[in-house]
Amino acid sequence: MIRIFLVDDHRLFLSGVRAELAGPEDIDLVGVAGDVDDAIDALRDSPPDVVLVDVHMPGGGGLAILENVLQTHPDVKFLALSVSDAAEDVIAMIRAGARGYVTKSIRPEALVDAIRRVHAGDAVFSPMLAGFVLDTFAATIPEPADPELDQLTTREREVLRLIARGFSYKQVARRLYISHKTVESHVSAVLRKLQLTNRYELAHWASRRRIV
Repeated sequence: MIRIFLVDDHRLFLSGVRAELAGPEDIDLVGVAGDVDDAIDALRDSPPDVVLVDVHMPGGGGLAILENVLQTHPDVKFLALSVSDAAEDVIAMIRAGARGYVTKSIRPEALVDAIRRVHAGDAVFSPMLAGFVLDTFAATIPEPADPELDQLTTREREVLRLIARGFSYKQVARRLYISHKTVESHVSAVLRKLQLTNRYELAHWASRRRIV
């Protein structure tokens, strides 16, 4: 059985989710709370397997609950369930320790599936939210060191990427707001530093490193 605790300050929604979770035989709804303080006390006293938590509530909302409970019970898994699909809300909850984030428009069967997946250790997001979550966290992962690439200046890398994508010198100049002659100088410097002879070798070099 997956022991579930539900936190939401809207009684009508709370009742609806309780009714939906009463069906699956592997789901056991062990408690509910309508405010932050009651939720923290209940979760610390008897931690469940998975907590469905609303994001925006008086008293600090879902973030306050995660930050308090995970300090003492790091094994409890949280699934955010909110009307908000704002990037800042999703990222804040994930950074605080939530294992997933779904919107309240989710279908009942999809919610049950999300609970099972979070309990199993997966990260779960509504499809419309997954893209910017991946983009945000990918941006925080440092690129592996590349001695050849590291010797290029920031501007030389910009020129390299555009040339490798097939842009002409004139198009690169227009995009970067620099002169045609400056583009030629940067390309010459890149070719020299990378020990390449022409833009076609440069494009192949960039493609192999997936920096195009």
